Amino acid sequence: MKHEGEWLLGALGAAGAYLLAIMPERKHRAERMKGIFYAHRGLHDLEAGVPENSMAAFAAAVEKGYGIELDVQLTRDQIPVVFHDFTLKRVCSAEGRVKDYTFEELQQFSIEGTNQRIPEFADVLQLVNGAVPLLIELKCPDLGCEICRLTDQELQGYRGSYTIESFSPMALLWYRRHRPEVPRGQLAMNYQRQEGHYGPERMASRHLLYNFFSKPDFIAYDIRDRKALSKTICRSIFDCPCAAWTVRSAAQLEQVRPYYDCFIFEGFCP
Repeated sequence: MKHEGEWLLGALGAAGAYLLAIMPERKHRAERMKGIFYAHRGLHDLEAGVPENSMAAFAAAVEKGYGIELDVQLTRDQIPVVFHDFTLKRVCSAEGRVKDYTFEELQQFSIEGTNQRIPEFADVLQLVNGAVPLLIELKCPDLGCEICRLTDQELQGYRGSYTIESFSPMALLWYRRHRPEVPRGQLAMNYQRQEGHYGPERMASRHLLYNFFSKPDFIAYDIRDRKALSKTICRSIFDCPCAAWTVRSAAQLEQVRPYYDCFIFEGFCP
């Protein structure tokens, strides 16, 4: 009986430590996100000449009244630009990484063969001008947080509604320390199953174990793993809003509705 009692206490202690590790922020700053549909990288339609993360895609989302999800990273001359991949290969059919070029140099490349060019984040803010909510993903290729400081500088004079999100818990920690009033979200997925990436840091991220210091206001989780345990506990026990990424059809939307509170979509109009 003594050993059974010790085992039970150990199990309860481990469960308690786990819950403390994944506990999100409890101030409910992200409540306003509930029910919002965010156009993934803008309302893009390549067949119509409107590529992802372009000024045309953002203008289309504003016209339709959809929120906008977009990606921000830094150029070589430290200018925040809106672009998803770290490399130019897929979107621009060019060699090198975004951070290898200055903003002016990047303007030589077209986005997906259209007349659109990689936009400066400041120009996107001017275009949207508070018309629809923004969900801003901070792309962090390393542990540095200069992207947070420089993006925040651009947002200081912005009067529209926005939230930030990142796969990097260090980016969320920066916002927790320096801009605690801005809702911040932890992006996560099952890296092992979906991308074949293993390692303790990937496992911790998948299970939201960094929440204890980054304290996200919401969780943005891959819909392919909508029943993930830690994500489910954050939503059901801690009442933490969850954003779905990425929904690609009306049928898929109906499947994932019970598991999420707001939705990042592409390829159709919900």
